[in-house]
Amino acid sequence: MAEASVKLQISTLPNAPGVYQYYDKDEQLLYVGKAKYLKKRVASYFNKQHDNARTRLLVKRIHTIKHIVVATETDALLLENNLIKK
Repeated sequence: MAEASVKLQISTLPNAPGVYQYYDKDEQLLYVGKAKYLKKRVASYFNKQHDNARTRLLVKRIHTIKHIVVATETDALLLENNLIKK
């Protein structure tokens, strides 16, 4: 299960559209994703057992969650695309 600091970060996420970024303990970017509801989407990574080994490893390495709230789901898609390109 997620460590206390990650649980706290999840609990403070808004229920709004946006982009989330997962970082490891060395502040290296692990993953960029978009969501219609940030809190629900990010929490889903920590609330279930994943069949995919790659996803399990990703979840274990997450130390920090950063997010950017946007006005619409379309804006989230565009922002995610730009962040991935960087």
